Amino acid sequence: MRTELSEEESAAGARRRAAVEDEPGALLASYRRRLRAVDLPVSRMAWAGAMAVFGLALVLRLWGLGSIGELIFDETYYVKDGYTLTQQGVEMDWPEEPDAAFEAGDVDSYEETASYVVHPPLGKWLIGAGMTLLGADSPWGWRISSAVLGSLAVLMLTFIARRLFRSTTAGLIAGLLFAVDGMALVHARTSLLDPFLMVFVLAAFGALLIDRDRFREHLALTAARMQLASEAPPPLGASGGLRPWRILAGALLGAACAVKWSGLYFVAVFGIMTVLWDWWARRTIAQPRWFLVGLVKDAIPAFFAVVGTALLTYLVSWAGWFASSIGYNRHLAADEGVATGFGPLDALISLWLYHRQAYDFHVGLDSEHPYAAHPAGWLLQLRPTNFYYRSYDYGENGCEVARCGAHILDVGNPLIWWLGALAILVAVVLGIVHRDGRAWASLSGIVAGYLPWLLYTDRTIFTFYAIAFEPWLILCLTYMLSLVIGPPGAEPERRLAGGLFVGSLLVLIVMVSAFFWPVWTGQVLDVEQWQYRMWLPSWT
Repeated sequence: MRTELSEEESAAGARRRAAVEDEPGALLASYRRRLRAVDLPVSRMAWAGAMAVFGLALVLRLWGLGSIGELIFDETYYVKDGYTLTQQGVEMDWPEEPDAAFEAGDVDSYEETASYVVHPPLGKWLIGAGMTLLGADSPWGWRISSAVLGSLAVLMLTFIARRLFRSTTAGLIAGLLFAVDGMALVHARTSLLDPFLMVFVLAAFGALLIDRDRFREHLALTAARMQLASEAPPPLGASGGLRPWRILAGALLGAACAVKWSGLYFVAVFGIMTVLWDWWARRTIAQPRWFLVGLVKDAIPAFFAVVGTALLTYLVSWAGWFASSIGYNRHLAADEGVATGFGPLDALISLWLYHRQAYDFHVGLDSEHPYAAHPAGWLLQLRPTNFYYRSYDYGENGCEVARCGAHILDVGNPLIWWLGALAILVAVVLGIVHRDGRAWASLSGIVAGYLPWLLYTDRTIFTFYAIAFEPWLILCLTYMLSLVIGPPGAEPERRLAGGLFVGSLLVLIVMVSAFFWPVWTGQVLDVEQWQYRMWLPSWT
């Protein structure tokens, strides 16, 4: 009789374990709720809304992309560097004042010596890829990579916000705000390095969000199985399992650093953030020795997955320089008398010495510039960067009044940025008071992309650097607007009033973007109309 009972118990236990594995049973559902691991199903409506926002972003970024046939602002460096990378594998020197010839189609007048550059090559490789596709003599070729990736960033942010806030509405709000903002538009329509930096760090953040949710689901399933089987946890806790999304995030962060070194701050902040998420999850399910377990099972592997992968990706981005015999400072180890005679090691030493020179350049950059801006004013757009301005008299370039101007001002939509600055404060307060992880996640990019610049106020720096952290300003604003709408369980009247207010605000924001469109895209304007759009004296 006892044997039969044991078999019945064994069969019942197997059924319970199968229920946990195949169906979200009560125990598993409980763990999922505690870990906030309940996913929002992807619906056709969500996809339709996301694709509509993406389509809007794509149209705004591609419309008239090649209308200005001149190199805009720092395109004078990065477009020509991108072209020579595709031709020689490294950036090359150009003769004095080469822009006019390059713009006219003489793209091969570069010299035979390599150029000294202070930014890694990946962003310029991406610009060069666009010229390989559409031609180096075409403004479309100069800017297509930035425009396409800038549009994809809008789509990414839509799904990132949806996942972070567990709300399709929040995702669409974030995507719409990013699609119509002026700073995002200007950067996507101009080939600078900063939009590529933004794309990679945003993609890394999204990968870490997916990793977080996969880890919590794995932890919930493991804890439920062990409890049903009455198993004691291993001495060092349950394993986190395979973490491919974390490895991908490391590669994306390495790519960000391979565009601009300021990506290093995102490596540090996001690396800490992903480990804190793991510790929180283990502590939430009352896992014994959660801190030690998280250190051994999560933090140490995370270091290798994020930092190790980032370093490898960064080195790969220099492949053209390694393969070249003419790259700037390619043989610096021998020139400095520190060569070992082993080629690969000497190449790494030369690269390290080259990086030291570039670092000295960056920290010593304090030249005067009329559009240099203290970072304290970035969030309020007090001193936006002028990318392009041309004056025209009557009859010139379609000017139908006495005086006209064509302007590209890298200024964000004032409503988005001013409300976004307020939303950052709201996120800080609620993150502290309510320990709301959504608030802290929304602030992570601000910490990584904005706060470090407050340490370099003696350097020549610009408001346009803010594009790197703009997605997180949008997330903070989305978070605040979601609070205005109210949670799903709120009174219908409360949700209706909040929804109407937020909807009206979004319409107003879109109207403001339409008003500023001419000075984001270089349209020829009556000077009087142009002055109407200079809302602050510091914008001129």
